[in-house]
Amino acid sequence: MGILEVKGVSKRFGGLQALGNVNLSIAENTVHAIIGPNGAGKSTLLNCLVGKLIPDTGSVMFDGQSVLGRKPHEINQMGISRVFQTPEIFGDLTVLENVLIPCFAKRDGAFELNAFGSVRSQADIRERAEQILLDVNMQDKGSMHAASLSRGDKRRLEMAMCLVQEPKLLLLDEPTAGMARADTNNTIDLLKEIKSKRDITMAIIEHDMHVVFSLAERITVLAQGTPLVEDIPEKIKGHPKVQEAYLGQAHDE
Repeated sequence: MGILEVKGVSKRFGGLQALGNVNLSIAENTVHAIIGPNGAGKSTLLNCLVGKLIPDTGSVMFDGQSVLGRKPHEINQMGISRVFQTPEIFGDLTVLENVLIPCFAKRDGAFELNAFGSVRSQADIRERAEQILLDVNMQDKGSMHAASLSRGDKRRLEMAMCLVQEPKLLLLDEPTAGMARADTNNTIDLLKEIKSKRDITMAIIEHDMHVVFSLAERITVLAQGTPLVEDIPEKIKGHPKVQEAYLGQAHDE
């Protein structure tokens, strides 16, 4: 069994079948890409994985526990963090303050320490946040206001905000969307470095095939809400079903 198990997941929006009986298993400590043409159901599936949507049928299990019906902070505490298409940061705060925020949770009107892994005290929090900024090569930008960062650095900051929570699973929703090629390549290098230093599983939704084939160890291709093919990258590139999904017709290899 994988660290993430999706079984028989279906989701309709009125007359639209967004997902139909999706089965997916993501192995621990791997990078798994989910690709497909527009309207394939990728974002719907991702929202089911983080509990934002509840499927009409099926189950989503992470590390042996169901994610369905859980609140966002509960998902985080299970060990799942998410990077959004548009970086979700606090522009009026400094870079360091942004990284500190996930370590606190508001309960009963007061902020309390939200301990993740080795983070056990306020002293630990600052040390952990500063180390994370070093890990993402932003150690010299801690005092800068987040709004002043480039798009590439905003993405790095968002990843730092995820990593400070010590996730077991990092979900990345088009992490290079809107980036210039140089920033895209820097993001690829950053993700490779993160993966090399941590026992972490990554699931990536991405349109840029350069990103997919640079990072993924396994790829699932969706079309019209249903998995078409799942295989290693080398076997996905020329697969006739993949060509048909993207181009509208299969081509002989």
